[in-house]
Amino acid sequence: MKHGRVAFEGRIQQVWEDQGKVRLADGRRVGETEVVWLSPVTPGAIFALGMNYVDHATEIASKAPDEPLVFLKGANTLTGHRSYTPRPADATNMHYECELAIVIGKSARRVAQKDAYDYIAGYTVVNDYAIRDYLEGFYRPNFRIKSRDNCTPIGPWIVDVADIPDPMNLRLTTQVNGVLTQDGSTRDMIFDVPFLIEYFSRFMTLQPGDILLTGTPKGTVNVEPGDEIITEIEGIGALMNTITARTL
Repeated sequence: MKHGRVAFEGRIQQVWEDQGKVRLADGRRVGETEVVWLSPVTPGAIFALGMNYVDHATEIASKAPDEPLVFLKGANTLTGHRSYTPRPADATNMHYECELAIVIGKSARRVAQKDAYDYIAGYTVVNDYAIRDYLEGFYRPNFRIKSRDNCTPIGPWIVDVADIPDPMNLRLTTQVNGVLTQDGSTRDMIFDVPFLIEYFSRFMTLQPGDILLTGTPKGTVNVEPGDEIITEIEGIGALMNTITARTL
């Protein structure tokens, strides 16, 4: 099942995908352009991985990491489907990152890899924009790169974990103004979904609503104001976002 959150008729509503339409709790079906899309989950902690695909890691560094390179993001970064993300006026290299996001479904502490999927509520699509001009170190993105307002579109749907039999074999693509620019597969992750659940839960308790962003494959390119970016993951959905100019 695919479900999400929107603003419609003056209130926030839980909605479901229904034959290409948005089904409201009262049973009505509306078009996706008739609602304002929100993050499909109210986030707890947001964990993001850097360089978790071999091809992308070698694209920006000399070698792939030996263990997960993790940083935290603020909830202020999240924005919904069909939203707008500002490009800073001084940016010379701002790029998208199509990523599979794991949504935690129940409290997880010291979880073995074989049990990892029992702790996942579902999956969604994330576009985790980066402004490379502000990079302090390739392995440790700072706040100005990854924690800007509205720099992380998410959604439109969460897909229940039971509906994705193998999250480690999903195609990820990005289109910029209708042109395919990124094409990869989750099977190329360095650290897969079960490993990440075990890794994080060894030293901290994951809570319902926590989100794990699992990295992006190669193929990231610079985007400019006016560009329309669609990041899509097989079986989960297509997430649309448009770049706008910011003068300050």
